[in-house]
Amino acid sequence: MVHLSDEAILEGVRLRSDYVINYIYRDFFPLIKFLVTKNGGTSEDAEDVFQDGIIIIYNMIIVGQLKLTSSFKTYMYSVCRNLWLQKLNKRKAIFDRLTDIEGYIDLPKDMLQEASYEETEMHRLIQIHFLALPDDCQKVLRMFINKIPLREVAVVMGFKTEKYAKTRKYMCKEELKKRIANDPRSRKFIKNDN
Repeated sequence: MVHLSDEAILEGVRLRSDYVINYIYRDFFPLIKFLVTKNGGTSEDAEDVFQDGIIIIYNMIIVGQLKLTSSFKTYMYSVCRNLWLQKLNKRKAIFDRLTDIEGYIDLPKDMLQEASYEETEMHRLIQIHFLALPDDCQKVLRMFINKIPLREVAVVMGFKTEKYAKTRKYMCKEELKKRIANDPRSRKFIKNDN
């Protein structure tokens, strides 16, 4: 079994490596599932908390705010533990003490508030619709997210011109926006200016 260093995990998350994300799920999800289910939650709650935790860690890596002072495992557990405590608090669940199975670190209170529940829910909704796009659209949009030049996008995708690469990106982006706008779950994220 392959073991990834904490640095390799952080770099893989930053690059959105499927291999690293699968590694994180395989190695760390059972720990979070045990935490959540032993403390009043379901397997679905555990999946939500785990996905939200990965999104928070990814966002912190991207903005350069993540400095590990523990192992990645402990950090991931700590983030998910705090997220689960927040969800329990919103549900008005009363727990004298969580049943912990892993050491954890106290994280700054404002860290998790930066990525609010609605924000992580919106990220999840975007991800669901992004993954439902045709593979070529996903590939085009990923390249633009990673700031790959138009010329290179055209070559990789087999487009005849850079202009078509730009048009294709626009079409894929519009399709993603349309899918999200038509999803009833997105209504709570759309601000009403009336």
